[in-house]
Amino acid sequence: MTPEATRRRVRGAVRDGLVAAGLELARTGGPDAVLLREATRSVGVVPNAAYRHFADRDELLAAVCAAAMRELADRMAAGVGRVRGKHGDAAAAGRRLGAIGAAYLDFAREEPGLFATAFAVPAQHEYAATVDGTGQDQSPLGQLRAVLDELVVAGVLAPGRRDGIEYPIWSTVHGLAVLTGQGPLRDAPDATRRKFEQLTLGFIAGGL
Repeated sequence: MTPEATRRRVRGAVRDGLVAAGLELARTGGPDAVLLREATRSVGVVPNAAYRHFADRDELLAAVCAAAMRELADRMAAGVGRVRGKHGDAAAAGRRLGAIGAAYLDFAREEPGLFATAFAVPAQHEYAATVDGTGQDQSPLGQLRAVLDELVVAGVLAPGRRDGIEYPIWSTVHGLAVLTGQGPLRDAPDATRRKFEQLTLGFIAGGL
């Protein structure tokens, strides 16, 4: 490997390390804990080294937000992947919709710092796309849209009701996640919280 290639690899490793360090800071302290100085300390490089990869703290935070969103998307994809049944089967499609909602709520409950960070992209930055090798949108919203499209194919959701319905569904689940995460329901017992989750997911399914 040439010296130039080595330098490129090292720079890439430092950037990845800073994002990983920022992700751990976010895991324990949410988006406000993602600081360049703390990330460089974790990686073991001088603070100025961060500015070779990120123009400012917001740019690092945007990268960490994208990484947190990918963790959420991965959780959702794993939940959908555990559901058996061929594409277009009404019962299986319904279970996949439920799996998406359950994974979303589980992530919010188990990883509150990352959940908050996933939606804290600074205003001057865009939410990063989450696309797999086939060009499919694997973001949380993209996965929800795919299951809703399947529900249309399965005859559960009328085509005329499909356009835009992902947004009230997402809002409903996200609202419960916030209420039970840092809102007035945050101290609810686990059994009560689970009941609220089941009621919310059942409400969504019944409204299709």
